[in-house]
Amino acid sequence: MGAKLRVVRRRIKSVQSTMKITRAMELIASSRIVRAQARVEASRPYANQLTSAMEDLARQAGSLNHPLLEAREHPTKVGVFVATSDRGLAGSYNSNVMKIAETTIASVRARGLEPVVYVCGKKGVGYFRFRGVPMRAEWQGFSEVPPYEKAEEIGRRLIEDFADGEIDELYCAYTDFRSAFTARATEKRFLPIAPEEVGGKTAKAAHAEYLFEPAPAQILDHLLPQYLITKVYAALLESAASENAARRRAMKAATENAEEIIKVLTRQANRARQDEITTEIMEIVGGAEALSGASKE
Repeated sequence: MGAKLRVVRRRIKSVQSTMKITRAMELIASSRIVRAQARVEASRPYANQLTSAMEDLARQAGSLNHPLLEAREHPTKVGVFVATSDRGLAGSYNSNVMKIAETTIASVRARGLEPVVYVCGKKGVGYFRFRGVPMRAEWQGFSEVPPYEKAEEIGRRLIEDFADGEIDELYCAYTDFRSAFTARATEKRFLPIAPEEVGGKTAKAAHAEYLFEPAPAQILDHLLPQYLITKVYAALLESAASENAARRRAMKAATENAEEIIKVLTRQANRARQDEITTEIMEIVGGAEALSGASKE
């Protein structure tokens, strides 16, 4: 009986230690969500202003013509950029992204085209490497706090491959952050850029007239790559916020489960201790009765 009690108490201590870790990770993730959400909000004014600049350019030039805007008539290769996390313990965050990525790859193959995979995040790299899926490029080590420099590196690599004909289209699978409680794995086309994304939108308000220096084509050569890099950066920021939100939820659930396990184990320990005390009392009473009977004889 004593051995059983020691085992239960050892399990209680083990679960308590695990619960301390999960609670600490929950608190850390909670603090990171706020900063990640702030980074997402801070990046939006730049993207909006960049889009507005291209709208002004389209209004003045009449139309936009650029290789990044042109859909190719006979595509053969389609790039799939997948944004995952570097660390686990985030619930279904990575599995949801991978499902979207697999669906996108399957749809590309169904069109008779060859998928070209680009992966950001250690979990995604491990996933495709384990399944023997070749990756054209991979990036790791910054999923929770993605710097703009890395987004620029990724964006320029994707633009370079598109310009060189290594890919004819580009889709991105990432997690769209809505709130600390809502995030959805999604897939969007990044290349070629849809003209309606950057073309002038119809509006009743009067627009200012601009004189362009240098020529509109040269300005477009600079703005469109920056626009794609901004979209990549936004996807990484959304994924980072979603990752921390998913980790907080997972660690909160783990902490609550640990508390329930401790309650169950505590009841088992109390029952074992009670059985142990009852056994000791019975042994004492039995011994006293035996001594009493012996003395009467």
